[in-house]
Amino acid sequence: MATDLATPPVKAAPKPRKRRPDRVPLGTALLRYRWLYLMLLPGLAYFVIFKYVPMYGVTIAFQDFLPFLGYSGSPWVGLKHFEQLFSGPDFGRLMANTLILALLHIVFVFTAPVIVALMLNELRVNILKRSVQSLIYIPHFLSWTIVASLTYVLFAADFGVLAGWMRDLLGDTAKIDYMAQEQWFRQLIILQQLWKMTGWGTIIYLAALAGVDPNLYEAARMDGAGRFRQLWHVTLPAIRPTVVVMAILASGNLLDSGFEQIWLMTTSLNREVAEVFDTYVYYAGIQNGNYSYSTAVGLFKGVAGVILIFGSNWLAKRLGQRGLF
Repeated sequence: MATDLATPPVKAAPKPRKRRPDRVPLGTALLRYRWLYLMLLPGLAYFVIFKYVPMYGVTIAFQDFLPFLGYSGSPWVGLKHFEQLFSGPDFGRLMANTLILALLHIVFVFTAPVIVALMLNELRVNILKRSVQSLIYIPHFLSWTIVASLTYVLFAADFGVLAGWMRDLLGDTAKIDYMAQEQWFRQLIILQQLWKMTGWGTIIYLAALAGVDPNLYEAARMDGAGRFRQLWHVTLPAIRPTVVVMAILASGNLLDSGFEQIWLMTTSLNREVAEVFDTYVYYAGIQNGNYSYSTAVGLFKGVAGVILIFGSNWLAKRLGQRGLF
């Protein structure tokens, strides 16, 4: 009588364990790579001395700081200065001015280097390409003082070159004081930033474009794609990670409008739209001597920047992009 015998299940061979690399003791690593760590010391010392040690001064935002009493002797007042900032009459105006400039910066100044880099990447004459690159890099090396002076020379109502041309073309009705009127302040700020920062910003995107595989363009051409479709389906996806990283970094500076440029372009006639958090900290802290209140304003701006960086990094990951961290 035949009997059915069940075959026993075959056990899978155990997977070999990955051998963890032997950890090198800290002392041995320091000795082995001593010259690399020695080269690291100057940069580390810089950040410790000039970035982290001064952070102790943030404590005066929670004090009524008096210089002759020092950090330890000044009375603690908690969140008094933050309440004064948020409930004061200047907060809404400062926030509006700062956010409007930040929005204009994102729309025009942030996107301009990407567009210019794409245009330069399409040039096939190397001499022309390098000449244009050199010309648009030059303004980056000029200080904001020189940029503001050139703006006055061009747009001043009395002696401005461009303002004079406008009067000659349109008559006395075109006599506009661009440097003093509020409605022209933001346009001039964005024009200055475009002229000074666009060329330098293209370096990062041109470097990203240099890493695009030429075979992708060849395959796109074989599929019948023209220049525009190659740009849309090959070039832009290739530099998308770089654009995302730069956008995350830029988000941390949304409330950082740049003190020097704004301060040089501010007058008594356009202060209502020109004053931002950076210049407000200077006026409140340096000119009026209200150190605790100005520190609270600066601390608020810094904390907001950190939150924006983490928030934009989280949003980039949710949208399927690689974040900064």
